[in-house]
Amino acid sequence: MKTVVVSAVNLRKGGTLTILRNCLEYLSGLAVKGDYRIVALVHKKELAYYSHIEYIEIPWAMRNWGLRLWCEYVTMYSISQKLQPVCLWLSLHDTTPRVKAEKQAVYCQTSFPFLHWKWQDLRFDYKIVLFALFTKFAYRVNMKRNFMFIVQARWLRVGFSHLFCLPEEKFIVSPPKQKKEAVRENIYKRKCYLFLFASTPDCHKNFELICKATERLEKEIGKNKFQVLLSISGKENRYARWLYHQWNNVDSLKFVGFMSREKLYGTYAQTDCLVFPSRVETWGLPISEFAAFDKPMLLADLPYAHETAAGSKLTAFFNPEDENELKEQMKRLVNGDTSFLKPIPDLAIEKPVTRNWAELFDLLLK
Repeated sequence: MKTVVVSAVNLRKGGTLTILRNCLEYLSGLAVKGDYRIVALVHKKELAYYSHIEYIEIPWAMRNWGLRLWCEYVTMYSISQKLQPVCLWLSLHDTTPRVKAEKQAVYCQTSFPFLHWKWQDLRFDYKIVLFALFTKFAYRVNMKRNFMFIVQARWLRVGFSHLFCLPEEKFIVSPPKQKKEAVRENIYKRKCYLFLFASTPDCHKNFELICKATERLEKEIGKNKFQVLLSISGKENRYARWLYHQWNNVDSLKFVGFMSREKLYGTYAQTDCLVFPSRVETWGLPISEFAAFDKPMLLADLPYAHETAAGSKLTAFFNPEDENELKEQMKRLVNGDTSFLKPIPDLAIEKPVTRNWAELFDLLLK
């Protein structure tokens, strides 16, 4: 029986944990057929437990970076020797471990190597800056052991190819599967134009740009003509507290806090325009979610936003460093001018590309 190993010891929450769960859910079904033995190296198996999968728990690997490196380059090698023969070792968390396997592949989860960090970022969360610097190094270690790399977007394929001098053909583009949600009608009656930026309070999300643009627009056209909703409360962390301290006195700006998925989609339904100024994203999920409503979107003029917005109908882009440009676009929408919004053509992605886990593993295991 052929052995497939998935290593994911640091995936414990958020979108990365969802990727682990979806991966193991598919492999669980593959294991039932009896052709493959599936082994998963995880933090805790209850985070992503599926039948017919053997789990090796390594909770200590996340205590510090030293232990994480020891796990990747010493512990996993020892494990791989015991599991021989291993036909495929898939690392779901960016780094390439030192292991014995016929084939190795790595899932490139983070876009931080492409973050143009600022000195201000060190003030709010130095770990993001360190991570942006460290991942460029971490990706390079043992990189040539991989016969394939998996990325979620075409722009990452191009970016990593240039960054590491690798042919684009070695990168499989596997876009995240979008859940179809019912598009709800707008049943709310409002007197003003409503903008929304839904994201986590991380400093690279660039909340300050929309705050500055909102403040300037309110001074120009007055209050009660528009509102901007931010999905943070202003209490979550140092960055959020700074945002709230600087701009909570702007009447048109509302710190509404975290939204459940149900509440978020209800807010999408009543929102007139999505604003998304983030300085880096792997995908930018709110963009693809909101695009289903066929309403205006103002997006950062960056590769991830152009790709995620492909197929949308009413979209414009702005310089993520220029609050005045964003303010002018918002002003035009409040005044009823949508002439600058354009449809974004669908993007043709060159092979290799997969649309689900079955297609991905067919490619990796052939």
